Amino acid sequence: MIARRGLGELTHRRVAAEADVPVGSTTYYFRDLGAMRDAALAHAATTSAEVLGQWRRELDDNAELPATLARLTADYLTDRDRHRTLNELYIAATHRPELQRLARLWPDGLVALLEPRIGRRAAEAVAVFLDGATLHALITGRPLSLDVLADGIARLVGASAG
Repeated sequence: MIARRGLGELTHRRVAAEADVPVGSTTYYFRDLGAMRDAALAHAATTSAEVLGQWRRELDDNAELPATLARLTADYLTDRDRHRTLNELYIAATHRPELQRLARLWPDGLVALLEPRIGRRAAEAVAVFLDGATLHALITGRPLSLDVLADGIARLVGASAG
């Protein structure tokens, strides 16, 4: 629901209607709207960060980092609802410092995954590039092509090595 309507539209009544359950069941599990919102954002952040485990295995099995990372990113970007929800988390974290730890799970995890392979500077540059690619896909409705992603990653890795 957050992905479709945004955090500002989250209510016990709307969640209950979407889940087809009585409103009382949402208030039973979530004492207030803040608790429900925080649980939803935590779920989005942690499940997204878990994807990095799959990425680690894929990168371990493939020598061509730019092409593999481009493919993984393109696959990851197909879940628009996930990225809308995560962007709601990122915006909320700018106003609520207690959400910053959750908001940093993905970028910090991506840098930690890439750093042993390409170094810290390149890992940070690639993470920022992929964040931008995510925003581009959300705003335009068109993810970057595999070629553009792979080329951008390769250039960032090469530029940081020199």
